[in-house]
Amino acid sequence: MRNDKENLIVKLSFELALEVVSFSEKVRANNRFEMASQIFRSGTSIGANIREAQNAESKRDFIHKFKISAKEADELQYWLELCKSSEHYPNPEEKLIKKLNSIILIIAKIISTSKKVHV
Repeated sequence: MRNDKENLIVKLSFELALEVVSFSEKVRANNRFEMASQIFRSGTSIGANIREAQNAESKRDFIHKFKISAKEADELQYWLELCKSSEHYPNPEEKLIKKLNSIILIIAKIISTSKKVHV
């Protein structure tokens, strides 16, 4: 098992999950329960799947977990864009959006590199 303290994507996705939890609470406080649930679910799922990938049974399983993380990150990006575009929802902090964008790029690179690496 890899040391999570030295694994940048594990660290960043955990930090993102903490920020997502806080933001989803702000959305929930505005009585936007369904949106809060979608944000919470997709935002915390990114790190959960990345964490699962650390114990993957195979290279294929590893890539699959990261592909799921990529889809969840894209979904979170969608929900945050909706919040940002609507006057009825709180705006996500720029820090949250930047961290998500960084994670999306890192995940894409990990998937691409993992497909090329021969074991």
